[in-house]
Formats: sequence, C-alpha cells, structure tokens
Amino acid sequence: MSRSAWLLAAVVAALWAVLYVATQIALSPPLRTEVLVITGVAATTALILGFPSTLRGPREPLAPPRRGRLLRMSRAGPDERSTSVAVFGRELPLRSGLTSEAAERTVRLLRPVLAGDSVAITDTESVLAFVGPGSGHHRSGHRVTTAATYTVLSSGRTKVLRTRADLGCSEPECPLHTAVVAPLRVGDRVVGTLKVYRVDETPPARQPVQDLASILSLHLELAEADRERQLAADARLNALRAQINPHFLFNTLNTIASKARTDPEDARRLLLRLSDFFRYSIRQDGQFADFAQEYFFVRTYVALEQARYGDSLDVRYDVDPQVLSAQVPVLTIQPLVENAVKHGLAEKVGGGTVHLKARVDPLSRTTLIQVRDDGVGMDDELLNKVLSGAAPSGGIGLRNINQRLENLFGERYSMHVRSGDDKGTTVDLRLPLR
Repeated sequence: MSRSAWLLAAVVAALWAVLYVATQIALSPPLRTEVLVITGVAATTALILGFPSTLRGPREPLAPPRRGRLLRMSRAGPDERSTSVAVFGRELPLRSGLTSEAAERTVRLLRPVLAGDSVAITDTESVLAFVGPGSGHHRSGHRVTTAATYTVLSSGRTKVLRTRADLGCSEPECPLHTAVVAPLRVGDRVVGTLKVYRVDETPPARQPVQDLASILSLHLELAEADRERQLAADARLNALRAQINPHFLFNTLNTIASKARTDPEDARRLLLRLSDFFRYSIRQDGQFADFAQEYFFVRTYVALEQARYGDSLDVRYDVDPQVLSAQVPVLTIQPLVENAVKHGLAEKVGGGTVHLKARVDPLSRTTLIQVRDDGVGMDDELLNKVLSGAAPSGGIGLRNINQRLENLFGERYSMHVRSGDDKGTTVDLRLPLR
C-alpha cells in the first residue's frame, strides 16, 4: 500500500473517532446510531473525493494557450541527448514559405522547446531570423558568415559544432560556444538551415534539431506545392483570358459599326457593354469573385451576342438570389455560355435557347450551376475529344476550366457534360460553397 493510502486510512479512522466521541460521548443523551452512521458515511465520502486534490495542492493557473506551440520535449537524461520530439503542432509559420517574417515567428516559437539558448534560420545566403544571445552581431538580413553553415548547405547533412573554433564566428565577444546546424530541404534541394546554439560547452541534442528540421522541410515543401499550384491556376486563368475569342471582338465591332449607321444610340450602348466586358475580363484580380459579378459578366456577354444574333438567340436565367453572394472561380460561367452560343446554337437553323440555372444547396454547402442549350449537340466521340482537349474547335477552354477547378478544389467539385446529336448540351457544375 502506498504512503498516501496509509495516510487516507489514518484520516478516515480519526474522523470516525471524532464523530463517535462527539455524538455518543460528549452529547447527553447520545444521538441515535443511524445519525452517526449517516454522518460518518457522508463525511468519509467527501474526504475520499477531496483527498487527491488535498495531496496535489492547489492547481497552478493554466498558462494561456500559445498560438503555434509546436513541440513538447521530454528529457530522459542529464545530457539532454535523449531529448525527443513528443508532440508537434499542426501548422508552422514556414507553411507560408521561407521568408524573413515566417522565419522570425518560427525561431521565437522553437526557442523555448529546443533546449537551446539561441535559434536561427537561414536561407542559402543570409540569416533570415536569429533570436537569443549573439543576436547583436548575428543579425537578420546579414550574409551567412560561418563556414559550418556553408558546409551543411553543400553537403545536406546535419553538423554538430562542439567548440567556438567550429562555429567560426569572427566576433571575439560572441557568447556562443556550441551548436547543431541542420539542413532545410525542399525535395532534393537544400534551401536553408536550422541552427540551435548553446552558450556552454554542451552542444544541443542533435536528434530533436534534426527532427524539427525535417518537419520544417515538410512545411516548406507544402508551401512550394501551394505556390506551384497557384502559379498553374494563374497560368490557366491567363490562358483563358487570352482565349477570349478575337473573332468575338471583331464580330461585335462589326455589329456596332453596322448599328452606328442605323441606330447610333444602340451602337453607343453596345460600345459601353463591350468596354465593361473587357474591363472585367482583364482587371479581375484573384481566382474567385462573387457570383453576382460573374452573372453581370455573363449578361454583358449575352447582350453583345444578342445584338448580333437578334431573336435567334434566347437566354433564360433561373438564378436563386442566395447564390449571388457565393464565391465562384472567375471566368468559369461565361465560357460555358459562350460555348453554348458558339457551338450549340450558332450552327442550328433558327437559333435556340440557352438556360443558366444557379442554386445554393445549404445541406451539402455547394453551389450548383447548370448551363444548358437546345442546340446541335455532339456525339460521344466528339464530346470525348472536347473534354480531352483534342477537338480542333472544342469549345473555349472546357478542359482548361476543368483543370482550374481541379487545382482550386481538388476532389471537392464535379463537372459533368452531357450531349447528343440534335439534343443540345448540358454542363453541370457542383462547387464547394465559399
């Protein structure tokens, strides 16, 4: 039996003794036995429940949660070499890339948990962040001066520096004596270093620094992947903008020129709409816009096309007002409508109708967009070529749109195209609600 158990037994016995004396001897006449038992059981229960807290003492106030706390270290030996990474957080500032700001926030987070007096992060040329003793001359933004850092950058291997001579610092008053320098990688490339210093002669534990450098490297790889994905999405968006059909511009200008003679006021109105059309397509920043903006863009395009096709082009809108504030990828809906007009109705005798339908599904938190026409349609072979980008005139960037959506949403979107000869074409988009 443990010491605390013996102590608890003694306290319970003393409690019953006190109750017995108080209720059976000190009082006259004594209380009934049932009263003694009930009082004793209640007091014993309260004592047992409160005993652990009494032994533990008052709790220390909880420290406020520190945003970005990353690691909790446990030491198993006096020399700290058996220190191991026990828990790591979900996100590090370096998730945004190897920048000075992110490095500064990272070293301040890591210093309390890395058993080092100073922590620094460098890229391949300069010190991005340094915190701790020695920061007076190891300043952020200065070029890397230690030979050991260049050795790690070139070899890609962690290096333990056990003497001041190994550090190679030219400052005679530098308080740092030992260090561990670990490489930061993106794929096979070494893009920087994580450096942990001590002011005494015992170097920091190598393994935790190496583990942390691996975690930081993983976050840098994710940041690089995000950047490449963003670049790919931007490139596809720019390609889509460049694909705004020059024939559409020429045809619209011809329409405006013909109306300038017969209806100058209508020609002026079309010129303003054409200006709105190109202003939106060129100046729209970012990958997303409110559906209301895309809707206005579609209606501007349709107004220009209806000036050309006249009554042979009918467009019906069925847009839920709730969808107007939803964020959708820019230049996604208009190309679909343009495909319906250009490839669905333009080749159909007598023209036809394009339906644009948009809804918000609050249960699945998705935005549903459908563009449907009753034009000439296409057979399965041509449809497959259009979707694969192999068709010679397979629509404006249908495959491009699909790739952009894949980059933006991964597997959280769907795009279905249905078509048949003389049965028109229907495109259904299901996008995550933003």
